[in-house]
Amino acid sequence: MRIGNLLLLSAACAALSAPALAAGPAADLARQRAVAARVQITRDDWGIAHVHGKSDADAVFGMVYAQAEDDFPRIEANYLTALGRTAEAEGEAAIWQDLRMRLFVDPADLKARYAASPAWLKALMDAWAGGLNFYLATHPAVKPKVITRFEPWMALSFTEGSIGGDVERISLGELEAFYGKPQLQASEQVRARELAQAVEFREPTGSNGFAIAPSNTRDGHALLLINPHTSFFFRSELQMTSDAGLNAYGAATWGQFFIYQGFNAHAGWMHTSSTVDVVDEFAETIVRKDGKLVYRYGAEDRPVATSTVEVAYRAPGGALAHRSFTVYRTHHGPIVRATEGQGGGKWIAFAMMYRPVEALEQSFLRTRATDYQSFLKVAELKANSSNNTLFADDKGEVAYLHPQFIPRRDDRFDYTRPVDGADPATDWKGLHALSEAPHLKNPPNGWLMNTNNWPYSAAGPYSPKPADFPRYMDSVGETPRGVHATRVLSARKDFTLPTLIQAAYDPYLTAFADLVPTLSKAYDQTPDGDPVKARLGDQMAALRGWDLKWSEGSAETSLAVFWGEALWAKSAAAAKAQGVSVYAYMAERTTPAQKLAALAEASDRLAADFGDWRTPWGRINRFQRNDGAIVQTFDDAKPSIAVPFTSGQWGSLASFGAKRYPGTKKYYGTSGNSFVAAVEFGPRVKAVALSAGGESGDPASRHFNDQAERYPRGDLRAVYFYPDELKGHVERTYRPGELGR
Repeated sequence: MRIGNLLLLSAACAALSAPALAAGPAADLARQRAVAARVQITRDDWGIAHVHGKSDADAVFGMVYAQAEDDFPRIEANYLTALGRTAEAEGEAAIWQDLRMRLFVDPADLKARYAASPAWLKALMDAWAGGLNFYLATHPAVKPKVITRFEPWMALSFTEGSIGGDVERISLGELEAFYGKPQLQASEQVRARELAQAVEFREPTGSNGFAIAPSNTRDGHALLLINPHTSFFFRSELQMTSDAGLNAYGAATWGQFFIYQGFNAHAGWMHTSSTVDVVDEFAETIVRKDGKLVYRYGAEDRPVATSTVEVAYRAPGGALAHRSFTVYRTHHGPIVRATEGQGGGKWIAFAMMYRPVEALEQSFLRTRATDYQSFLKVAELKANSSNNTLFADDKGEVAYLHPQFIPRRDDRFDYTRPVDGADPATDWKGLHALSEAPHLKNPPNGWLMNTNNWPYSAAGPYSPKPADFPRYMDSVGETPRGVHATRVLSARKDFTLPTLIQAAYDPYLTAFADLVPTLSKAYDQTPDGDPVKARLGDQMAALRGWDLKWSEGSAETSLAVFWGEALWAKSAAAAKAQGVSVYAYMAERTTPAQKLAALAEASDRLAADFGDWRTPWGRINRFQRNDGAIVQTFDDAKPSIAVPFTSGQWGSLASFGAKRYPGTKKYYGTSGNSFVAAVEFGPRVKAVALSAGGESGDPASRHFNDQAERYPRGDLRAVYFYPDELKGHVERTYRPGELGR
């Protein structure tokens, strides 16, 4: 059946089976129980929910109910963030985070967009709210912090899955400086703080996606690696199916009603955070004319639009208090900060994608796509601004797609910096066609990849060429993980699921392959009488003999990581100021003395914290899950598990973003490899998967940490995609409301 017809059938079934929620605070339990009677949840022996409903809406009702069973606090936290209501739970300190979100998210606007949405989408939103409200009604012991009743329109506030949403590029410090002070100017102190945060060492966000064509596989079937690098426990693993043809498996961000990264019986999709520049700042010339604020635009003086945003927050005594803000806007977007200069400087307007209905449509509909053409048809909604996509299907097609929301701009201007808002030539001029962005289908080399690097190495020598595209199609360039992915994918033509997983966990560290030789050269160039050189002989011998691979027992990995972090701290600010990558600065622009001083510092820190610089990496780098808190507290005295792979900063494909925390000497991971799946698209889909920790957020559940021992080994477990695979692995089967958790 063609996808268009299938979606019409699904929409009809959804509309028939999920009437709109009745208005008012009291949930219609009779209606919700009727929906629940059409839903079946089967928990497998890993606690994964396999949800089936008569219609797609029924499946949505059941899958969000199952998510709430596993971790309702994360669902609520995500919607408090998305709706700009975090301060109602956390207090006044979160006001600026909420104001930032409320610059775009207006409940009245979302309600209007919900009312105007297609009937099939409204039915899904109704079912989403019904599933969450039914969970709360049947679990009275669960006490939400703020949201005691979910409304269908709220689903439009959180429509994409990346943790690095476009709005987060707005500086909270400068937003506070603008809207929190009478002079409406950013201070030097704020800018200094923001610069320090911008250059500090941190785990790269993003993901790995590999698509292998049948020509490069042993059995002639396309393969897909799904490896998001998010904060741990950020997504729920589940399957949702319906009698209307829905059958999607993978990772769903807590509270969303679609599989964000995953597969169905015919096709799979993996999103990675893109380096395309789609968020712009416009420097507005503001003047006061006839007592009113106006901004220059060509030969015009246009009025600055104003609106009032009221942010509620939890006061110290527990009662709700409110702060009102007059928010300023131009046609480019809301004003988010100011610059200083002669004549009072400029106000900066922020432009980004805001298409909540189309984004939610695209996110759900792509889970139903059965081949490249139907996936591409859904992508024409152009409501994905932040994600590259790796695609594979059972026809043997593989593809790379750049984000679909890409504003068309004049490439004479540097949009990585604020452009002159008074010049009409800087304005966005519609959106690029999909064919105008970097994209690839079935390249001759037989593989495609993205690791949050530029698209110009996605298929090795068959990649798109930078000269063929505007500069804003990429803002980062190549990365150590990109070099590493090219290395492992070029190494063989006979991939299988096991060897694809081996490639995803290849231990080579490409960044140190470039950096360690520069350290060795610095050591050799330093006079023998230098006291620093004299005490580093054994360390240099170890690094020169190192195979540049991480492992649990490798002391060289420990020394290299600590050295890299020390040198990074000395290089990042200068690299940013000079407009070069930190890696290039570390290798080429630090002096021999700086390189050796960083090695001495690393050695001293290892000795102070662990007794010897020869400390094995696994003793330092640990996975620990102590409780169900969203923000973890770590303790060196409590049990933890050694993790052999490193931060993705050093080119490790398997990423473990770890660092010291207050009171700890060991490093504890909180991000990186959060969900890993490998899929083979043969006559029947075959898949394996692994999540950090476990499916449940409840420490009392057997599924809170039951995957933790597998996690450092990359020991992926079988996915039970078909009913015959699930048979014999069922923990329990029930309908929503029958059994509490």
